[in-house]
Amino acid sequence: MKRLLLVAACIVATVGALAQGTVNFANKVTAAGIDAPVLNVDGTKLAGADYLAQLYAGTTAGSLSAVGTAVPFKVNGYFAGGPTVIPGIAGGATAILQVRAWAAAGGTTYEAALAAGKAAGMSTEFGVALGNPTAEPPTVPADLKGLTGFSLTAAAIPEPTTIALGALAAGALLLFRRK
Repeated sequence: MKRLLLVAACIVATVGALAQGTVNFANKVTAAGIDAPVLNVDGTKLAGADYLAQLYAGTTAGSLSAVGTAVPFKVNGYFAGGPTVIPGIAGGATAILQVRAWAAAGGTTYEAALAAGKAAGMSTEFGVALGNPTAEPPTVPADLKGLTGFSLTAAAIPEPTTIALGALAAGALLLFRRK
């Protein structure tokens, strides 16, 4: 009985590993008509390892999570991460995708950059039918059709009046605490 359960578990794991679609993680693919540069806060195109981009994927907009690794920008607002496996979504199925970019000084993830107050931005969500490497014949990784260019936004910095109001409230609390 134990052997039967072990064999069944191995089969499920193997099938699960094969049930993964693929995409070409690049925002400029001339043959597919994709030209979606990413701009900095000041409107210039991102370039170099000072900025990173990462793909987020899920079956719904609410289930997006980071896939693959973050890649640096090349020139003119473009990145080319190459073929990327989308775990948990079968080849040929439609995945909801989003690209997020940030200033690398904020950390290695989009969320860390936001927490550090660095410039960051994200594309709109879009659906793509994934490539299927296990099909007969196998299909190539899907291009990011539906991706549009976007801009990073500066971190929210409180206005001086907000800071002053907070300091006044803290002073009032300390004053009342003494009494």
